Amino acid sequence: ETLKREQVDDDNKKEYCAVQFDSADDTKKALERKIAGHENAIATAKEAVETLTEEIAALTAGIKALDKEVAEATEQRKEENAEYKDLIA
Repeated sequence: ETLKREQVDDDNKKEYCAVQFDSADDTKKALERKIAGHENAIATAKEAVETLTEEIAALTAGIKALDKEVAEATEQRKEENAEYKDLIA
């Protein structure tokens, strides 16, 4: 009688443990998928940051070149204006 009861208890505990292991395994797999998704999102974001950094550098260089051209054009206009004033005077 006692052995049968202990066997039933053991069987119930074994079934409970099996259910808990399955549940833990399912949770683990779900978390692994979630981590993989986050890792992909991080990789995509890093690529976007790199691309934007390159674009910012290119735009900054373009702005510097335009500033230089504007300064040169301004200087040229000043020289031409001085020549014109000398010619008129």
